Amino acid sequence: MTTTMIHTSDLTRNFVVKKKTVEAVRGLNLEVRPGELVALLGPNGAGKSTTLRMLTTLLSPTSGTASVAGFDVARDQREVRKRIGYIGQGNGAGHSQRGRDELISQGRSYGLDRAAARRRANELIESLGLEAVADRIVSSLSGGQRRRLDIAMGLIHTPPLLFLDEPSTGLDPQNRVNLQEHIRRLHDEHGTTIVLTTHYLEEADQLAERIVVIDHGLLIADDSPERLKSEHVGDRIALAFDTEASATRGVERCVNLIAGARIERQGAELTIRVPEGTHLVPKLLRCLDEADATVISVEVKRPTLDDVFLELTGRSLREGTVTTDTTSTEQEVVA
Repeated sequence: MTTTMIHTSDLTRNFVVKKKTVEAVRGLNLEVRPGELVALLGPNGAGKSTTLRMLTTLLSPTSGTASVAGFDVARDQREVRKRIGYIGQGNGAGHSQRGRDELISQGRSYGLDRAAARRRANELIESLGLEAVADRIVSSLSGGQRRRLDIAMGLIHTPPLLFLDEPSTGLDPQNRVNLQEHIRRLHDEHGTTIVLTTHYLEEADQLAERIVVIDHGLLIADDSPERLKSEHVGDRIALAFDTEASATRGVERCVNLIAGARIERQGAELTIRVPEGTHLVPKLLRCLDEADATVISVEVKRPTLDDVFLELTGRSLREGTVTTDTTSTEQEVVA
């Protein structure tokens, strides 16, 4: 097994749209180790899906290089495809086919003999809770059932690396939770390396051990969810005092304790942004008490990944701002 599952160097993809060059991915340098679960975050048009399509050999890079499972995505496409599973945003199974038959056909296309393909299909049907619907026509399945069938198709050849592009899109909350449990089990129990894109920030926070933020085709942040939230945003401590004089007295007395923090003051209310804010609160309250600054309420709010994106880019990820629809431009002539 290679020590690096994904490695990119200055990976770039351009499109020509109405005679103008659009830089969908701009000099991406990324490394993913075996067994990692990585979430790519960014608004529509940021370059996430284009990146996945290059890494899965569905698009050729304009420039730069990328290797997946030890093989170059441009020169060794066949070898890359043997070692990956890819679940795109659309349903992969034929709507007029039966789920079990689709799985067996997918296994056969990867070189499994009929017995091995059937055996593997049965294993996935059981592990993904599809026993009751596996022999139904795909078009009769619910959205959650079809999404689980898509995952089974991506796993039929037991790939060491799985790409999931917006896996929860269109699912109801219960099916979304169920799908997250399946993804977590693949990672924790089978050691599958997983790279996913998502617009559900809570999903990324709960699943991923590492977050990569992409905006306008550029990688702008790469770290664990907790470190990103702590370093780029910090906890928000909201304090309400009995009087403005109390608030002034408290700040003057405890200024050394909150040195380096971002502080906002409105009358008798004080807002402090600081890393590890939950650990600071006990010391801060003792200091304020010693200063005879009466606190009537205190609230600590942990930052979210949306707060991180807002801090990094000046806009919320939830806005879903579309600057370039790279999906629609992929059929254009590459620059």
